[in-house]
Amino acid sequence: MRRYPIILLAGVMLFVQGCVFYTTGDTEVGVRTRKLAIVAPKGVEDKVYPPGSTYFFLPYINDWNTFDTKLQNLEMTFHKDKGDRKSRDDLLFKTIDGNDISLDVIIAYQIDPAKAPYILQFVAPNDDELRQKIVRTVARSKTRDIFGELTTEEFYVADRRELQAERAKQALKEILEPMGISVKNVLTKDYRFNKEYQKAIEDRKIADQQAEKNKAGQRAAAEEYLRKLEDARGEVNKIVATVDGEFLQAKIEADAYYEKQKLLAQAIEVEGIAEAKGIEEMNKAMALTGGEALVKLKIAEALQGKKILLLPVAEGGMNLKTTDMNQLINTFGVMALSPSQPMGGASQDKGGPTIPKQQENPKQGKAPQGENDRP
Repeated sequence: MRRYPIILLAGVMLFVQGCVFYTTGDTEVGVRTRKLAIVAPKGVEDKVYPPGSTYFFLPYINDWNTFDTKLQNLEMTFHKDKGDRKSRDDLLFKTIDGNDISLDVIIAYQIDPAKAPYILQFVAPNDDELRQKIVRTVARSKTRDIFGELTTEEFYVADRRELQAERAKQALKEILEPMGISVKNVLTKDYRFNKEYQKAIEDRKIADQQAEKNKAGQRAAAEEYLRKLEDARGEVNKIVATVDGEFLQAKIEADAYYEKQKLLAQAIEVEGIAEAKGIEEMNKAMALTGGEALVKLKIAEALQGKKILLLPVAEGGMNLKTTDMNQLINTFGVMALSPSQPMGGASQDKGGPTIPKQQENPKQGKAPQGENDRP
């Protein structure tokens, strides 16, 4: 009975000594293939061995394959010192309008770790064949077709190239994702036209840019004109506002002066009416008996202190209608200068006229007619 454990241990030692070490890198996954159906079915094992590990399998009856799961870039470029190949590797195609274009493209892709057994069994046995025969072939063909849908003018527009790159990405994903390959991005770099055609396009672009510059200049000139127009309108509005203000101020002053003169005229009118009424009342009062006495009183006040000369006007005396007033004045002047004869008192011997005082009628205030008409 003790021999069996010893034999089993010896078998295990022989098995371990016959095994081979299989490892996976930090970004790799492993896939095991059984060549003989001893314990499990023959074929690719539907199991993914994680990265960064070591495994023991018997040689000859097991195969080991690894796939790198990191993000990888497939670069196809015109330059020989760049990209996957040391030769010209850019995409050559014709635009929809028949122009030849070459384009540098980068395809970013990654293997789905869970589909590593499927990739080994149905797609490619290793990373290199997967890259060169599958990803490269499909990417070049599909990307060329999609970018060939553009015209030459459209190809110059960066937004159109980006749009086509996104379309190429979606198309590649539809083809490669069922194979366990995830396309992350499609990037375009440099592109090249036929030299003569490219020069013509560049000249046209320069002309378009100059035209746009001229249009921008026109727009700037128009905006400057509008700005100056608005400034002029503002200045005119300012002047109009100033004139309107002066007009309103003058109108206010004129209205105030008019109102003042109107009030003054009204006051003068009221004063004149009052004065006229006073005169009218005075005239009414003067027409009465007391008015005559008041007139006499005023005349007396006016004649107070004044020298009065009474001249005879009866027949045989001095007739004022025919008397020489100059001679009369001279005569009275000489008499006034004579010391012996006072004015108004000359004797009749000398031939001087006697001027009697005029009798005053106390009732009428004047000499009665017919009594004092004689000297």
